[in-house]
Amino acid sequence: MMGLVLNIILLCGWSLAAWAQAEPQQVPWSQLSQQEQQLLQKFNQDWGQLPADRQERLRNGARQWSDMSADERTEARQRFQEWRQMSPDDQQRLRDRFQRFRELPPEKREAIRNARQWFRSLPPEERHEMRQRWKNMTPDERRAFRRQFRKNLDGDGAASPGNQFPRRDRPLRPNR
Repeated sequence: MMGLVLNIILLCGWSLAAWAQAEPQQVPWSQLSQQEQQLLQKFNQDWGQLPADRQERLRNGARQWSDMSADERTEARQRFQEWRQMSPDDQQRLRDRFQRFRELPPEKREAIRNARQWFRSLPPEERHEMRQRWKNMTPDERRAFRRQFRKNLDGDGAASPGNQFPRRDRPLRPNR
């Protein structure tokens, strides 16, 4: 019986040690790189009071920002401005959609990323036109378009060249 208790205590101790190592550790401001300090300057005064996981998220964000091109940074600023202008309900809906996306199987997430990349590769005028057509669709037309778009995805998840965004003034059928 004493051996069992000792084993349980040791097991708990090892579990706690492993858990403690998995938790991010606070990093003193002085140990941040020059670039991180510059990007996170507004957190300088309160850095030591921030929880370790918040510090880690901020440092990851600073690294991502550093890796962005000038165009990507401009786009990120625009998206952030749009986020700030959203109502709290819209922000919550977006958070919920992102959470649902994260819960999808990897192959579905990849297919969505590929479809998004295809859309972003279109000329801005064409993207704008497609957004306008989408806004003018009824819910049934949108469902039909989604089904058709999924069918038109190639095996690698890329949108097939024959896929055209449906016009509301014509039937929702593939353009092949």
